[in-house]
Amino acid sequence: MKIYTTAPLEDPREARTLYRDLEEVGYDGAFSFEAKHDPFLAAAVAAEHTERIRLGTAVAIAFARNPMNLANLGYDMQSISGGRFVLGLATQVRPHIEKRFSAHWSQPVKRMREIVLAIRAIWDCWEGKGDLDFRGEFYTHTIMIPAFNPGPNPYGPPPIFMGGFRPLMTAVAGEVSDGFIAHPFNTRTSLLQNTLPALQKGLAKSGRRLEELEVMCSTLVVTAETEEKFEESKLAARKQLAFYGSTPAYKSTLDCHGWCDVHHELNAMSKQGRWDEMTDLITDEILESIAVVGERNEIAKKLTERLDGIADSVSITHNRCPDPAHWADVVKQLKEGV
Repeated sequence: MKIYTTAPLEDPREARTLYRDLEEVGYDGAFSFEAKHDPFLAAAVAAEHTERIRLGTAVAIAFARNPMNLANLGYDMQSISGGRFVLGLATQVRPHIEKRFSAHWSQPVKRMREIVLAIRAIWDCWEGKGDLDFRGEFYTHTIMIPAFNPGPNPYGPPPIFMGGFRPLMTAVAGEVSDGFIAHPFNTRTSLLQNTLPALQKGLAKSGRRLEELEVMCSTLVVTAETEEKFEESKLAARKQLAFYGSTPAYKSTLDCHGWCDVHHELNAMSKQGRWDEMTDLITDEILESIAVVGERNEIAKKLTERLDGIADSVSITHNRCPDPAHWADVVKQLKEGV
């Protein structure tokens, strides 16, 4: 299993050292994400200060851009990184697309599928496989003159990963992407009952097998060296899970375990602004079903058991711990196959 993480950048200047530190710890890959800073710039800086580690966006917001823009970014990052880049894309939710990015939102599943296909059509043109003639429902790309054609990428086009949660978007990932990034608000049961069948449906549509798709599971890890820190980590995880659990889009994970009433209570409390009280609804059973919780020497084994037969890689999510070395022992145990 490959071991990834999301780089906890608060200051983009930290990209010069943080990714290098993650590489030294032993991670196979480190991803940027689109929050306070642009995810591509951090990855570009990281590429100049690392040699081995896989770099990518997990995720960049596709609807805030267009296929030509994303094709350029993916091509350039693949070149700059020496073939180590993963173009990770997702949709974000409608209010952010319309009110934060001032972009257009409609038919997100169809639009996302078309974005990936359009990017591939542009790359195919640059790779010399034919003229650019993509005509979709949302995007049209039919002109590419030599002045704007970079030609074949020296490392080949980068893989495209998709983030998703609901069955239709997950199925599209199985159909058109090279990898799927599973949301951390999942249990082993929900991954088996909801995620894998949807991926299989999309794979069947494209005539591919599951072995041809990299499944990466973002997984929340809760551990610490002292009892006090352990309780602090569990509280932080409960707050995060209460937020996720209050969102209707993520209700299906709770439904898998008969916890639908918990969602309804969390949703009602969130509308009343009772955020601190919501953590009380995240019981130990819910916490330990969604997160991997335990002593440090237990985490590698528990992660392996959680994702066995499901994932090719894990992205360790840990409430943005700023010290990469904090997880060195866990990474080492995972890489040794513990």
